[in-house]
Amino acid sequence: MNSLIKVFCFLAIFSILGCQQDKKLPADLLTTKKKKEVVPRTSQFKEYWYSGKAELNSYTLKQSRYGEIRDGEVVLVFVTEPFSLSKQVKLDNPQDAGEDNVSVLKLNNIRKFTTGIYDYSIVTSSFTPVDSKNYPHTLKLNTSIQEWCGHTFTQLNLEEENYNFQQFSYFESDGDTEKTIPAALLEEELMTHIRLNNGQLPLGEIDLIFSTIYSRFGYHDLKPTKAKISKTASDTVINYSIAYLKYDRKLSITVEKEFPYKILSWTEDDGDGLLTEAQLKKSINEPYWSQKSLDDEAKRKELQLTK
Repeated sequence: MNSLIKVFCFLAIFSILGCQQDKKLPADLLTTKKKKEVVPRTSQFKEYWYSGKAELNSYTLKQSRYGEIRDGEVVLVFVTEPFSLSKQVKLDNPQDAGEDNVSVLKLNNIRKFTTGIYDYSIVTSSFTPVDSKNYPHTLKLNTSIQEWCGHTFTQLNLEEENYNFQQFSYFESDGDTEKTIPAALLEEELMTHIRLNNGQLPLGEIDLIFSTIYSRFGYHDLKPTKAKISKTASDTVINYSIAYLKYDRKLSITVEKEFPYKILSWTEDDGDGLLTEAQLKKSINEPYWSQKSLDDEAKRKELQLTK
């Protein structure tokens, strides 16, 4: 009898262990255990983007708002940073983060213009992985819009195949909102995509999520929608045209044809007969985060900034 009990106990334990071994690992654990094949970058790319400096670009701005063209300025700041894949923030100690450390090309787009007596200040930050093979989507995007009536803050965080969308606003029509959006190429990602992919964008009909600024100004819900991208080229520049198929919005982006593929100008047409236009004034490379003294204000003159 004791022998039979021992046999039954052994079979029960074996069965339990067998079930545990058959259980699938969580998807995120499987992902971290895979050996990632990283696309090699040229020495030219590494020397430029990992030099310890940011690329600072100033632009004249003609902004369409409230049926009129407003004068303003734009600054585009491109810089690589170590980014936490799980927390989606810049890492303080990247050397200790292991596989959670993902190198991103950050773009801070700072847009300022005046409407009548009051002014607008808009900052959009996008964080696009340098390793687009393993991380094909921008990990995080946020936009803050400040003007005298109030301000709004919008953020998208990538989680698997979706973006978690949050918006906080002073205005009732916007409200505080949270939802999920299927992941697709972001309009704000177009410029980082160009910089990371040898000046190239995907051509033809694609799913595109239009900009958070257009969403806010035009009261359009953010979602993937069809757009068509085409290009023309000369000896020195590439011009991309982006047209949304179901919305009256068109963009054009002009890019240097050679490395580092700087953004020379762009236009935005929302179908009201007025064009928003930005034209490059000056581009310099500086470690701006360490330039905080009064003497460093001379760099603003070098960038030809007036605001």
